[in-house]
Amino acid sequence: MSYPSPAQQKAVPSSEGFVDLRSDTVTRPSPAMLQAMTRAPVGDDVWGDDPTVNALQAAAAARAGKAAGLFFPSGTQSNLAALMAHCARGEEYIVGQRAHTYRMEGGGAAVLASIQPQPIENAPDGTLPLEQIAAEIKPDDAHFARSRLLALENTIEGKVLPAAYVAQAAAVARAAGLSLHLDGARAWNAAVAGQATLEAVCAPFDSVSLCFSKGLGTPAGSVLVGDEALIARAYRARKMLGGAMRQAGVLAAACLYALEHNVERLADDHANAARLGRGLGQVAEIRLEQVNTNMVIAHVPPDHCLGLADFLRSRGVLAAIGPRSRFVLHMDVSAEDVDRTVEAFKAYFAGR
Repeated sequence: MSYPSPAQQKAVPSSEGFVDLRSDTVTRPSPAMLQAMTRAPVGDDVWGDDPTVNALQAAAAARAGKAAGLFFPSGTQSNLAALMAHCARGEEYIVGQRAHTYRMEGGGAAVLASIQPQPIENAPDGTLPLEQIAAEIKPDDAHFARSRLLALENTIEGKVLPAAYVAQAAAVARAAGLSLHLDGARAWNAAVAGQATLEAVCAPFDSVSLCFSKGLGTPAGSVLVGDEALIARAYRARKMLGGAMRQAGVLAAACLYALEHNVERLADDHANAARLGRGLGQVAEIRLEQVNTNMVIAHVPPDHCLGLADFLRSRGVLAAIGPRSRFVLHMDVSAEDVDRTVEAFKAYFAGR
């Protein structure tokens, strides 16, 4: 999936009134969430005295089974601070070719932290082959960057990493002295889909970046969790990357509200994704990958991409259409919206 340029973004000044399947980041805070934000007690987070931020950091760490947490405005910044907490300049992390930390975060690890990525091709199910992980761990030799970290993503393109696989990958990394980081932007989805606790999903990892602005529907915010020593290193990295926000409790309050009200309902998004998959499966021209959580990956004939995107928009559906398209379900898309989307696809390929 690719994101539009600033010029292209201006083509849709507001997605209000559309069925927006571009991402689960497009949600708008509910009236109850906005009310929680306006009532939040705040302080100066640089001084460490914003009570709502402190409460969020503690709550996220507790749910993940970790000792400490640190609030960030974005998952991109949280992931980068984690990489910097694990790796020094000239060291490397092993990561998937399709992972967000490698492919979609502006090369920040290399550009800003001088950390070398060692990418591995993801298997179709999103995993990294264990033998490939082992093969890419460098020996202690001055010719090589030191391998320090294995970074995984769960979910990845909507696919849940099996717990047994994660345990095996962790064993390979630990045997070589590597630490483990999880880009858990959608770890909540993985937990709900697997009927597991967030703590179980996070247990094998030394650090986890938890995002609140995707399936949980907040305007912004991620929390990096880990042990106290790691979070202390990440705190220093965060300062270099722009520092803390001041009265950030207004954002942290949205995240706390989401923790209490928006986690279990992720099952609705998964059900709607399955519904969309069943509907698009009736369109002969569309080839689908297996639907796991809140994403539907569809292969569209290349010569139809532009026309399909325009047609869908004319029918009130926003989607990022390419040869391999990703449709993301979220709290602002209902079952009725899914049916409306399926009918629009059928109408396009029927020539209407």
